[in-house]
Amino acid sequence: MKRSYSKKAYPWDNACIESFHALIKREWLNRFRIKNYNHAYRLVFEYIETFYNTVRIHSHCGYQSPNEYERDYMRSLKDMETQAG
Repeated sequence: MKRSYSKKAYPWDNACIESFHALIKREWLNRFRIKNYNHAYRLVFEYIETFYNTVRIHSHCGYQSPNEYERDYMRSLKDMETQAG
């Protein structure tokens, strides 16, 4: 295994996280005047835990929110149980 680092000012090496950073800035952080590190930390935590991982739609979930996707998945498991039992 060989360690690999991105080149300075070369965001294409890590496009996924660069895309996420742009998204969080556009959808959330630009709304606030960030006072200090703790304020920034709370804002990022709040965005991820209360919106991004629960409510915001994701393409890998069939353009559903993670909550909707999980609800539909659990419903399909119950339906399969009912049909099998």
